[in-house]
Amino acid sequence: MTTTVLSIAGVDPSGGAGLLADVKTFSALGGYGMGIVTALTAQSTQGVTGVSPVDPSFVRAQWDTLADDILPDAIKIGMLGSTQITETVAGIIDDYRARGGEHVVLDPVMVATSGDRLLDPDAEAAVRGIISRASLITPNLPEAAVLLGVDEAIDQDGMREQAQALLELGAQRVLVKAGHLEGPTAVDLYQDAEGLQEFSANRVDTRNTHGTGCTLSSAIACLRSQRGSWALACEQAKQWLTRALEHADALAVGQGHGPVHHFWNQWED
Repeated sequence: MTTTVLSIAGVDPSGGAGLLADVKTFSALGGYGMGIVTALTAQSTQGVTGVSPVDPSFVRAQWDTLADDILPDAIKIGMLGSTQITETVAGIIDDYRARGGEHVVLDPVMVATSGDRLLDPDAEAAVRGIISRASLITPNLPEAAVLLGVDEAIDQDGMREQAQALLELGAQRVLVKAGHLEGPTAVDLYQDAEGLQEFSANRVDTRNTHGTGCTLSSAIACLRSQRGSWALACEQAKQWLTRALEHADALAVGQGHGPVHHFWNQWED
């Protein structure tokens, strides 16, 4: 059977992040990628200059038309952008569950790499309201802090406390990403009702990290459809992303922070 994976996200014209990066990830990992567009962006490896949200009713129309034909094996949710779109996607998740769908990964895109907040307070509250609907959420450290309304974790102990707090907030499973900490290794924390697991990888010395969050959450969604557990999907997705980062410089795409190499193990050097 073909593994079908749906991205609900914005479009980055440079292809390094958002829906285009998600579909590349699905394809690289053996999934058939599909997409529902929540926003158009004017964006490159050097930054974002504009965002144009899609009408929420059309976001829902995309889902209704697709789901009547193809029910995805997994859904990855990325940039939502507004309260109205977030509420619309909450309804999509509910409908997906009602149709028999199981696997939903929410990447709560709330804080830019620069530290700038990407959502207004109402939209942030709406995102908090849908985390319990997702099978797994994948916040980085600034996003975990925003979701909890606390200061950003500065070490592994703080990450552990915030992972547990996110479960208490309603999340079913949490992968707190350690990319914002310093040190030779990046140790992400996976927490569910059964306990805590740590996934470690060496940090890669590259400026080409555009779309790492999108790519990791998409990899988890695709791999969960092919693997027996969320923890295994998270561990293998991190391993795969690390290799994509190790090969990122070979792409030489753009003049800013370029994308990771989604097809590192398929393209000829």
